Amino acid sequence: MSGGVDSSVAALLLKQKGHALVGAYMKNWINEDNIIGHCPWMSDIEDARAVCDRLGIEFRVVNLMRDYRERVVAYLLDGYRRGLTPNPDIMCNREIKFGVFRQWARDHGFSAVATGHYARRETLPDGSLALVEGADKNKDQSYFLALLSQSQLAEARFPVGHLPKPELRRLAAEAGLPTAGKKDSQGICFIGEVKMQDFLRQYVPDQPGPIVRATDGKPLGQHRGLHYYTLGQRKGIGVPSNTDNQAYVVVGKRAADNALLVAFDAAGAPGLFQNEVRVHSLQWNGAPVTAPRRLEGRVRYRDPRVAIEIIPEGGDTALVKFDEPQRGLAAGQILAIHDGERLLGGGVYA
Repeated sequence: MSGGVDSSVAALLLKQKGHALVGAYMKNWINEDNIIGHCPWMSDIEDARAVCDRLGIEFRVVNLMRDYRERVVAYLLDGYRRGLTPNPDIMCNREIKFGVFRQWARDHGFSAVATGHYARRETLPDGSLALVEGADKNKDQSYFLALLSQSQLAEARFPVGHLPKPELRRLAAEAGLPTAGKKDSQGICFIGEVKMQDFLRQYVPDQPGPIVRATDGKPLGQHRGLHYYTLGQRKGIGVPSNTDNQAYVVVGKRAADNALLVAFDAAGAPGLFQNEVRVHSLQWNGAPVTAPRRLEGRVRYRDPRVAIEIIPEGGDTALVKFDEPQRGLAAGQILAIHDGERLLGGGVYA
């Protein structure tokens, strides 16, 4: 239980169905390094505790700070140092929530971990499990579960995946849950409302370099460090639009001279659009795709699914071809692979 309304209603629905349950808050981060930003872990704990009191269930705080630093923060910082754009939310779900925390739950006698994710779990005719998008397409969070395995899915429960958000808030209000009107949180998974640039500034030293126009090599300015930028980024580059009000966009990073490459944001911008991409670290939550197949992919959270052909290359890598060119596919980010609403798995852009 994060202290938000979604996990609160998840607990409410499980209690109404007669399940024996305990509310648990994963204590992953306490802003001990005084990072600029709001890290409301203490108030979140109190909100989660208040919900459990209202429901008449036990509440526990589970300290996973060391594991979170080793498995999520280290992954995040290492990725940015290497010029990648990691996804800590997806890694938090795989490594912490349905990894370390799932093991803690098993060790303490619990059969499953339930969360407030807007996603659904369905049983297939052969008895295996499928992960399906949440019914509320505006809130669907299946993308963040793209790297879960079948064994993790077996011990996962998503009680609110069938609900639209307004209905969920109505249920929370009717039950008198203290979190019924609480705003949804934004920010890094279980760190809080901290801007990524502020977070990185504490741990990755600035390494200034030139901002270069990719089309003709013209220097346009200086950047503070390549780790502050991602492919496709338009805002915060530090280079003004031209006289025709054309905005620049990040199209690449050049390690040889630590240069940030930019171009005008248009269909012809070099490196901005891709017809194909290789993915690695593929994880399937069911039978793996082992032969070329037409499927769909979600190239980033909030983007619609697009038509793809996936061509396995052996091991955990594949070539993915898009029917239509895709914009700003940053190395280190995640491609979620779908068969319609069903999420089959995901891989990391190379």
